[in-house]
Amino acid sequence: MLIFLDQRLVFLATPKAGSTAVEVALESLASLAIERPPALKHTSAAAFERHIRPWLEAAAPGEPFTTVALMREPIDWLRSWYRFRQQDDLDDPDHPLAGMPFHDFATDCIAVEPPDHARIGRQAEFLTGGGARAARIFRYEEMDRFTHFLEQRLDCAVSLPRVNVPPRRDTSVTPELEARLREALAVDVALYASL
Repeated sequence: MLIFLDQRLVFLATPKAGSTAVEVALESLASLAIERPPALKHTSAAAFERHIRPWLEAAAPGEPFTTVALMREPIDWLRSWYRFRQQDDLDDPDHPLAGMPFHDFATDCIAVEPPDHARIGRQAEFLTGGGARAARIFRYEEMDRFTHFLEQRLDCAVSLPRVNVPPRRDTSVTPELEARLREALAVDVALYASL
């Protein structure tokens, strides 16, 4: 999460949606950068509204802060999580994803009770859950629109580096699985379509 006091702007770091690149590019411009621990770095819109906004606006009175975030296409978001989780400790024979194809990981993610390796939450819950909503949500796949917004608000050129990119893996899905994923992720799919 990055907070820009003068510009009254807060970047909410949606997990697996380019937040590390944004932080690398803009951390030096931010009044406050929360990069660790992950639970604070990835503060949801609801948690921000409940805990941080009241403190922030009391400490820095003025115009309300605008929250901004990125959202990845929902199935591509699952792919990103899979690649990320695959890269961790792959030399460990007990690694929960060792030898697991994307099909199985994605199926685990949409289970009623997902196993630990598939507990990734939902983007819609992060961005719009608990009666809160990020004020501006941009598609990860339309990064130029997001950087244009940042350039206007921060009054500087913004160039995002390619960082924290896991290695490519086979993440193809059958039409049947894609249909199941879209149904299970219907709230995310609808939010993404509305952007």
